[in-house]
Amino acid sequence: MAEVTTIQVSDVLAAYVAGGNAPGALALVSRGDEVTVRIEGSADVEGTSPLRRDTIFRIGAMTVPIVAAAALMLAEEDRLGLDDPVDLWLPELATREVLRSWTAEIDDTVPAKSPVTLRHLLTNTWGFGLFFGAGDAPLRRAANELRVLNGPPIPEHSDSPDEWLRRLGELPLVHQPGEGWMYSVGADVLGILLSRASGQALEVFLQERVFDPLGMVDTGFAVPAEKLDRVPPAYSRDPRGGELDVYDPGSWGSEWRERPAYPSAAGGLVSTADDLLAFGRLLRSGGRANDEWLLTRRSVAAMTTDQLPPAARANARFFPGFFEDHGWGFGLAVTPSGRFGWDGGLGTSFWVDPASDTIGILLTQRSGMLVQTELYRDFWAVLDA
Repeated sequence: MAEVTTIQVSDVLAAYVAGGNAPGALALVSRGDEVTVRIEGSADVEGTSPLRRDTIFRIGAMTVPIVAAAALMLAEEDRLGLDDPVDLWLPELATREVLRSWTAEIDDTVPAKSPVTLRHLLTNTWGFGLFFGAGDAPLRRAANELRVLNGPPIPEHSDSPDEWLRRLGELPLVHQPGEGWMYSVGADVLGILLSRASGQALEVFLQERVFDPLGMVDTGFAVPAEKLDRVPPAYSRDPRGGELDVYDPGSWGSEWRERPAYPSAAGGLVSTADDLLAFGRLLRSGGRANDEWLLTRRSVAAMTTDQLPPAARANARFFPGFFEDHGWGFGLAVTPSGRFGWDGGLGTSFWVDPASDTIGILLTQRSGMLVQTELYRDFWAVLDA
């Protein structure tokens, strides 16, 4: 990567840190076989712990593309069909009812026109998710009471996957399968589907099919004791005073020090810059890694191409304006230029640009979506220059 670009990347990170947005930030940029890492700031607000290339980050929703890739592996083996009902594996979701409108009472429903499929889960169009802009709708209140709307994951504070899905199955869908787009919840359903269809715990399945073949040695739902010193604190911003508060203390105090009761496919993984680079290279190469085809080119092409039908795009509920210049493939966002990837709500971002053979990874530990924020825009503006 040209020296001027590396300097500019450092400037972008430094400005973000100097603005008090996070104690430190790491960027990894890969172009072809050339990899550059830039680090600004430190791992904690006190400035006592260094941020390093092998720092283990909570990657939040960047978990979703990894799980989606694993789902496509099962689809290639005909163990799951993209357009087959998931009822066999997820009977809790059989015979769905759908609200007549967003604001309807939860018993004011009509039958679902079609069953939920793997395709629906991969594209966030299965009928339920986080209630962006829904106000105090009756279904939102009911979902909160049943504790099915997962926020940033706290591994020790969760029910079993089966119990969570049982409660979710008590609620109607917000829209007909395939006719709307709602974020996050479908990814957790997808994780349960993979576990049941594979006959393995989700973390075991991902380890065998994704992490081990790619050499992702620091990725998982928990951090072993010998690596806890590489887990930095995670922060959130106090909405009253604006200062950074500790969300998770990191190291030996981290909630990620033990296996969670519920490994969240929507946001539970930890990883490192180099592990994420390995996953990015898998997708950039069309599914090949270490002389082995983990996915077919056809599956990767489908995963990284906009899959949203017009009705789903028209009825999408997310950040205003997002779908004006983004589409959604299988487990990740795509742009008209062909760039694809996703961001994590705990301060992480991962995108691949096939046109320039570039993989860009941004890592902090400060909660708040990076989508369309100044840091994200400035980072890619430098890489696109």
